[in-house]
Amino acid sequence: MSGLYLPHVHALWVQPALAALPASLNTLSAQQGVLGIGNTESAGYRYIKQIGSGPALGFWQMEPATHDDAWANFIRFRPALQTALIGLLGGKGACAQRLADTPLYAAAMCRVQLYRAPMALPPAYNATAWATFWKTYYNTNKGAGNIIQATPYFQNAMGVT
Repeated sequence: MSGLYLPHVHALWVQPALAALPASLNTLSAQQGVLGIGNTESAGYRYIKQIGSGPALGFWQMEPATHDDAWANFIRFRPALQTALIGLLGGKGACAQRLADTPLYAAAMCRVQLYRAPMALPPAYNATAWATFWKTYYNTNKGAGNIIQATPYFQNAMGVT
């Protein structure tokens, strides 16, 4: 699990990204989950574009179609969320490419995707529950990831917060 130093990712990207969102979205569990998802999806914060032929972008490996769907069917109906996300982009329009070149925005969009899940977030410090939640609602059954391989990435992230 080599890549970026997790305490820096947490302090410089995850915490400020979630702090910019509506307050109810910024919990310890959410911070751990977003940090763990980025850690898992990018193999320790090493990849900002999906390896191989996939379209996913950013450390949180969100696909452009997922990004665009979130804006079309969720964010645009939540003005406070929309304002916060545009603020993280410095007033620039939202497009999927920002997932690769604006980590604050990518972390916030990861949190938005978690917010859309029908279940509550797992408790803080429960790496197995977070790995299961990630697989179910973020990576999905179509994704290549698995819970057993993801759990150590979540454990590692939880040691930072």
